[in-house]
This record gives sequence, structure tokens and C-alpha cells, in this order.
Amino acid sequence: MANRMSGLLLNIVGRLSRYQKQSILLMVDVALSQIALIVAYLFIFPSAALSALLQMAAPGLLTVAVITAVGSLALEIPKIKLKAYEALGAIKTSALAVMAAIGLLVLRATLGQSLPISGILLFVLIFIVEMIIARFVMLNLLLAILRLGKIRRNVVIYGAGNTGTQLASALKSHESIRVVAFIDDSEKVQGMTVLGVMVYPPSQLDRIVTKYDVERVLLAMPSTPAARQAAIVRDIVAKGLDVHSLPSFAQLIGTATLVEALEPVAAGAFLGRAPVSNLHPETDNAYRGRSVMVTGAGGSVGAELCRQLLRYRPAKLILFEMSEIALYTIERELVGRPEVQGIELVPVLASVTEARFVRAVIAQHSVDVILHSAAYKHVPLVEANPISGVVNNVLGTRTLAEAALEAGVSRFILISTDKAVRPTNIMGASKRMAEFVVQDMARRSEHTDFSIVRFGNVLGSSGSVVPLFKEQIAKGGPVTLTHEDVTRYFMTIAEAASLVLIAGALSVQRGAHEGDLFVLDMGKPIRIRDLAERMIKSAGFTVKGPDSPDGDIEIVVIGLRPGEKLHEELLIEPGMLTTPHEKILRAQERGLSSIEMASALRALRSAVAVGDADAARVVIDTYVEGYRGPKVSAEKSA
Repeated sequence: MANRMSGLLLNIVGRLSRYQKQSILLMVDVALSQIALIVAYLFIFPSAALSALLQMAAPGLLTVAVITAVGSLALEIPKIKLKAYEALGAIKTSALAVMAAIGLLVLRATLGQSLPISGILLFVLIFIVEMIIARFVMLNLLLAILRLGKIRRNVVIYGAGNTGTQLASALKSHESIRVVAFIDDSEKVQGMTVLGVMVYPPSQLDRIVTKYDVERVLLAMPSTPAARQAAIVRDIVAKGLDVHSLPSFAQLIGTATLVEALEPVAAGAFLGRAPVSNLHPETDNAYRGRSVMVTGAGGSVGAELCRQLLRYRPAKLILFEMSEIALYTIERELVGRPEVQGIELVPVLASVTEARFVRAVIAQHSVDVILHSAAYKHVPLVEANPISGVVNNVLGTRTLAEAALEAGVSRFILISTDKAVRPTNIMGASKRMAEFVVQDMARRSEHTDFSIVRFGNVLGSSGSVVPLFKEQIAKGGPVTLTHEDVTRYFMTIAEAASLVLIAGALSVQRGAHEGDLFVLDMGKPIRIRDLAERMIKSAGFTVKGPDSPDGDIEIVVIGLRPGEKLHEELLIEPGMLTTPHEKILRAQERGLSSIEMASALRALRSAVAVGDADAARVVIDTYVEGYRGPKVSAEKSA
């Protein structure tokens, strides 16, 4: 019955045109003005007979009716929707009542009407209250009709600030949504009532959800940092609730990203030490006016090498890269730099494993210096794809080094890693084999100076923990840690690239052809958990843990990944020799003999030819000292 009645009423209201609805509101206002004036007369003259009172008030009733009709149309009061009738509607209503009062005052002065000033003021008050109450009643009556037969959803607004208040105000007139509570982190507003709704602390959310059968939480705190919002959302979703976030005005017009990017934190700020300074001694002779080729030019280290090489003014810079997007990105960046003027940039899209192409590029551009940075470096990916890692890191290095030797390239510098020292993974082992390749080529070389530069992790490089942690913090966490005690050596990309270029020049100055192995002084290893905590705090958040359950970002230990070590090393054998640069040391480590190298390469090529990963691991296990990867028997590989 109720549903049928509501349907009938809705049908009637729905058929009314906008003009008809406005006309009804206008008639209601005129009628209310008449009632207000009669009530005012009754209050001033309580003992007068009704007929005498109406005769006395007749001129005033006519005057007020005309003024109300004309004034209401002039102020467009009937055009104000019932759900939007708030401050603006009340102001216009007051103005209309004042206009009617002025008409009564003029009537009193000209015709000597008996309604005193107090009666006119009473009329104004009654008229204003009547109009406001009438619209409130009409609105709620219509909402009640709309809600008949509908399921009403109870919601909680998280955030009792300006945005939350405006949202609650807008939802007050919604026919199917009811705001039952505010949640806010600020103790200053907890316990207050906003628009008739209580503000509770986050700890009360479970109780409110149960009491009011809440299914949805509306997040209305756009000025709160994204990481904190993400943490709140994660906690709410964990309770089985839907979360809808209200964007800020800055986000709606597209300026929020700009604001967030105003003060980026440099990766070097997390080193826990001062960055290496004075990294540019006179190394011009090594690169100035020469043709320099950087492999892996689109990678993190390779790109930085290219940037810094511009300062040394090579005649030609060959950007050798197998990733199209990476090559496009670094070329576009370098072309836009003012210091590139006078330097010929040559983008080459190819792999170091393509022997004929590599030889052609070196010959065509008369390459003097090769900085070999190209490698597969992501430990878990190479561990899952060992053949690819061996082909690119070992055989690719051999192909490039042989081409350099044949072409009489002056200098060949291999970029290596601390993961090559007693490796527990294929990536590190393949880089150690690449070092063997370069040392072997150095022994065979009469004109090309082969050298190796070994260093640890570079902050901010692709796949390193800094961009990963930054992304996780931006999402509100958790920050994933492989082990509580894991440590790594760190250096900024700029530091590492600068020292690599200097090391290449040092090798030339010594006039050696011994396959120098340079090791960069990276200071003390850094505990990764300490790094994560520094990054969380630098972003303006607190670490969430057993001792701080109300923290913002949680650190979760997920365990070491396949092939990962707890602590990295920079040396296989003890003892370091100094160089003219205090941050560059020279290691003395035994490589493979020429016969061992040839046997190892032959076995690796055979394993690659048939795609036998186990056979490749057997070769690595045989020749790489300290390799502690998965053991595979020779019988199985055969």
C-alpha cells in the first residue's frame, strides 16, 4: 500500500513541469505571507473579533500578497530547488520579508493602519520562519516518498574537515544515503557534532560499522598525503568495507601532481654519508675529441655515463642500446642539452651479441673508447632465464671485446658489479665470467687497454630498492624487505659514472695492458632496513610496527629471493693497491688461463646452442670461484 501510494505521488510530482512547480511554490509563499500577517494581528490584538480583525488587516493583506508575489519572482525564490535551499534561500527569504515590511510601513504612514512597529517586526520573523520550515517540510516529505520501498545505505565519512562537511551537507538531501558518523584522526574534532553527526576516532570504526550496518566509507581528506590515504584505505578494505575517495579541487583541475613534485628528495640523501666530491680530475685526454661508444646507453648507469661524457667533449658519442624505448629516451634527452653542441650523437639499436653488426659499427665510426655497460642485471629475472643471462653478459662481452681487439680500439672498460664476488646467482656469476673474458683479452692485446670497474648498487637505478621503496611508500605501503639484516654497498649513479670515467683514464696513464680490475670505494655497507626507515621518515611518515601500531607505513619481511645474498662483497682476494684517486682502488685477482677460458666459452656455447640451463650452471660452477647457486651434477647436464 505504501509503495503504491508513493508511486502515485511520485507520478503526480513527476508530471509537473518546472513552471508548474515554481508556480506552486509562489502560491505557497503568498499564502504564508497572509498567515504571517494574520498571526501578527492576532498577537497584537488578541481580543478583537475575527471579522473586525480581517477588515482591519485587509489593506495590509493585499499589500503583502502583491509585494510577496512580485518580490519572490524578482528574487527568483521559486526557482531555488528544495534540496539547494540553504544560506542563499534564507537570505533571499529575509530580503522578501523586509520588502513586505517596508510595504506595511508605507501603508501605515499613508492610511494610518493600526498595526504597530512591533507587529510588523513580528510579521517579518514569522514570515521568514514559515518559509524556511515550509521548504524543510516539503523537502523531507518528498524524500520520504522517494525512500518508500527503497533500501537506504548508511555510510561513514572519513575526514571531518571542510571537504567532509561539504560532502555530508550534500548527502543530507539524498534519498538513499544516510551519513551516520564521521571518522577523523585529529583529536581536536573527535567528540564534536558536525551537521548533527558525531565525529569518532578511527578506533571506533568497527563498532559504528556493526551498529549501523555500514558497508561503505567515503574518504574526504584530499589534502592528506597520498601515502597516508592509501594506508587508511588498506585498513578499511581489510575490514570488508567499500571505500570511495573524494578528490581535491587541485586533483580535479590537474595541479596535484605538480604540487607533489615541487621538492623531490635526492637519492643521495639516503646514503648516510656525504656524497663523493672532487670527482673530475683532468681526464680530458682520455675522451676529448675521440669517438666513444657506450653500450647499454639507455640504462641507468649507461645513460649517466653519456651525460657526463658530454663534459669531456668527445668528437662522437655512439649510443649503443638494444631497447628501442630506452635508446629513444636517452637520445631525446641528450639532444636537448646545450653542451651537446659540436658532438655527433649516433643512436645504434642493436645487441652486443650480434658480432657482424658490432664490428661494422666499430669500424664505421672509428671507435676509440668502449664503455661496456650493457648487461642483464636483475637478479631474479636472470635466475629465471639463465641462458639469456649467459648469452648477453658473457658471450656478448666476448663478442664486443674481440671486435674491439680486432679493430684496434684504444680502451675497453667493462662495468662490473659486486655481485660477481663469490656469487650465489646466475647474474653475478655471468658478470664474473665477463670479467674473466676481459682479463683474457687483455693478455692477448698489444694495443687495446682492457680494464674492469667493479662497484656495488647505485641508488635510483632501475630495479634498485630506492625507486621500489618510493613507489611502495607512495601507495601507503607496505615496504617489502627481503631480510632484517640484509646489507648492500651504495653509491649514487652520478658518483659511480664519474669514477668509471676516471678509472678508464687512470688505466691509460699507467700504460698497462694487464686487464686492471678497479674497485670503487663505496664506504661502509648500508643496512637496507635503515634505508627503508630513512625513506619513510623523509616522506613525512612514521614506521608502523609492534612498538608503533599507529604508524603510517609498515615494513614487511618477505624473505631473500632466489640467488640473493645477505651481504655483498667487493673483493675475492684480500689486498688492494692504491691509485692516483683516493676513491679508486686496484685489486689483484687471479683470472682463468687462456686454455680454461677457451674451454669455458666452448662449453657455454654448447649449452646455449641446445638451451641447456643445467649445463650452463655446471660450467659456471666449475670456473667461477665461490659460486653457491643450485648444484647440478655433470651426469645430469650430460
